[in-house]
Amino acid sequence: MVEMEGRWLSITEICKYLGVSNDTVYKWIDKHGMPAHRMGRLWKFKKDAVDAWVEAGGADQTNRSRMNGVKDGQP
Repeated sequence: MVEMEGRWLSITEICKYLGVSNDTVYKWIDKHGMPAHRMGRLWKFKKDAVDAWVEAGGADQTNRSRMNGVKDGQP
């Protein structure tokens, strides 16, 4: 992972690093404030900023919002 430190990561690299799909990352950017920068047509990411966002619970917001709409025993 040393080669990731300090450089901008592509969508493919950040998806692989986090173990999620492109669609998930795009949703996190749009709905949950995932730290990302648009460079032309491409999204780029700083690993340290994404790590801090995940540790602060940013990625967990997806599960919370989904669970908040579900009551006990109801879909």
